Amino acid sequence: MKQGTIFKTFVSRFLILILNFGLVIYTTNQWGSEGKGTISIMVANLTVISFFANVFVGSSMSYFAKRYRTEEILPFAYLWSVLIGGVVSVVFSFNQAPEYSCYLVILSVLSALLAANVNLFVGQQNIRMFNLYTVLQQVVHIAFIIIIIYLIRITSVEAYFIAQISCFGLLFLVSAIQVLRPCSFKKLSFPKAAGYKLFDYGWKTQVSAFLQFLNYRLSFYFLEYFKGIASVGIFSVGIAFSEAVWTVSRSLSLVLYADVVNNKSPVEAIEKTKVSLKMSFLITLVFIVMMLMIPAQVYAVIFGKDFSRTKEIVLLLSPGILAIAVSNIIGYYFAGINKLRILNVKSLIGLIFTIISSFYVIPRWGISGACIVTSISYCLSSGLLFWQFYKMTEFRIRDYFLSKAEISLLLNKVLKKK
Repeated sequence: MKQGTIFKTFVSRFLILILNFGLVIYTTNQWGSEGKGTISIMVANLTVISFFANVFVGSSMSYFAKRYRTEEILPFAYLWSVLIGGVVSVVFSFNQAPEYSCYLVILSVLSALLAANVNLFVGQQNIRMFNLYTVLQQVVHIAFIIIIIYLIRITSVEAYFIAQISCFGLLFLVSAIQVLRPCSFKKLSFPKAAGYKLFDYGWKTQVSAFLQFLNYRLSFYFLEYFKGIASVGIFSVGIAFSEAVWTVSRSLSLVLYADVVNNKSPVEAIEKTKVSLKMSFLITLVFIVMMLMIPAQVYAVIFGKDFSRTKEIVLLLSPGILAIAVSNIIGYYFAGINKLRILNVKSLIGLIFTIISSFYVIPRWGISGACIVTSISYCLSSGLLFWQFYKMTEFRIRDYFLSKAEISLLLNKVLKKK
């Protein structure tokens, strides 16, 4: 891994974390639990649609960025973005309040187009630009919210979606200029071989990612159905804490993935995965303990009285949070070596458990039941993934702890610049 890459990626993720929590605090206080629930369902729908789009614009763009010319893969990504964003989002809009359907369609297209450019940076190992655009998605979104609410005076929850559309549109245009500048427009084409490989790799990775997403978000839909939209808003704040803690593992996973797909040494890839896994486990554990030390009353003061149960939600989710922090690392390793079947199996097992147990648990115990189901699902799927990694490597007790050499290596990477 390049000197300072982990640190810079972590810093960018930490900035996103701070900005995202600022946005969560604002939305909960501005629009309450129902408004936050509406945003959460809308974002969940958008994410589901993105899985269809990511067949071409997701990890397949990163994986084939150095295997094909940009002129051969970007046309597939852009065309697919428009088709999927336009068609699939219309289907999902039937399950969305009519006043938000148009926003869903536009957001789907623009987010897919932007994702194609950003994931191309990852494949080119231009992590700096990837980090910049992931931070800008939060910064620009917040800036447009301020403009729309306080200057244009649109104060309904629609302001959130209008701002997001403006953000995605602006960032896509800027990133497209950067991506297309070195390209020759005469060489833009749709080669069948490239298209087939993009699709074959893309759908396999997205099946796993989509199934895992359902593990993350299916409880939203069960809660909305059985307990109402306000319960979704309350539960979503706890989930936001989970995803905040995963900042560490996702930062490490991103850098690891970029290394593995461009690395010719299997032994070196495994060793890097082991180090990343241990770092993720220990740092995530520290974050969880810190969150649980915060009094419940503090959460209520920050997010509003509707969210007094946030600490309880975080506590119930904490075993699953830790499990996913570990499995994120291993999952990216398997994706980097193109071993995708195990990712699909582990996600499917977690999803089956979530569906079966949710019908029984959530109607009876509501938000607490959703937390328990989600946490157990995370542990089941992560346990299977870890077992598969364990079988193909030699693990010893000391592998669970950072050695002095690894701590020195970590400090060297974190503190030194490129």
